[in-house]
Formats: sequence, structure tokens, C-alpha cells
Amino acid sequence: MNQLPKNCPICRGSIVVTRFFCPDCQTSVEGNFIPQQSRFQNLTTDQMNFMLTFVRSEGRLNRMEEILGLSYPTLKNRLNELIMALGFQPEKEVRTKLNDSQRQQVLDELENGRIDSNQALRYLQGEDEFNLS
Repeated sequence: MNQLPKNCPICRGSIVVTRFFCPDCQTSVEGNFIPQQSRFQNLTTDQMNFMLTFVRSEGRLNRMEEILGLSYPTLKNRLNELIMALGFQPEKEVRTKLNDSQRQQVLDELENGRIDSNQALRYLQGEDEFNLS
């Protein structure tokens, strides 16, 4: 079944629905109905699928790397595009600098197998905040 267009395909004017029909009970209702507006209605199918994957992975981009097979920078760019498509501005990233001791701790965590190389790189580049647990 086709989706309701967002605007008139001829003049780009607003749409008013004048009739709807239930195929289950064969009921028709006529009148003037304004389609419900949603921030999500303007998302592309790819953006919607990305958002659903983001929710399913509890917002963890490292899990999304595994699920989608995409690099962290690509995922970060797609997330920023999604944020803008929803009408928001992405927050400016504040990259945290690690001191020598913290850098060594990251390398120790990597060497001991507690984090993978992608996570270590994100810590070292300041893309993720490093917290010693």
C-alpha cells in the first residue's frame, strides 16, 4: 500500500485527507483531516533503519560497527545526519586529551585483551572518554 505523500505532488501545497477506509470492517469516514505531523516522517528508509539499529544496540556505536559492518567515523557521520534530519544540531565534540599515565592504561587494557584495537584508538584519539573501571 502506498504511503500518504507529505505534500501535494503537483504544487507542493499542504495535504488534507478527506476520506479514510477500514478494509477489515468496510467502514468509510469522510471529512477534513490533517495528517499527523512527526519529526520522523521526513526520514529516509536508510535513516529510519539506522535509527532502529541505534536503539536496538542501546546507542553503542561499537556494537553498530559489528552489526552494520561500518567504521566508527562512518557511523558518527550517519548519526549526525540523522540528528540534523530530525531538526536538531549535533553537539560539538569535546575531545579529551589523555595524560601519559592514561595512555599507558589504554595500551595495557588493549594488551590484556580487555578492549579491542578500535576502542583503544577511540580512547587515544579522544573520541570516547576513558574511564578506568
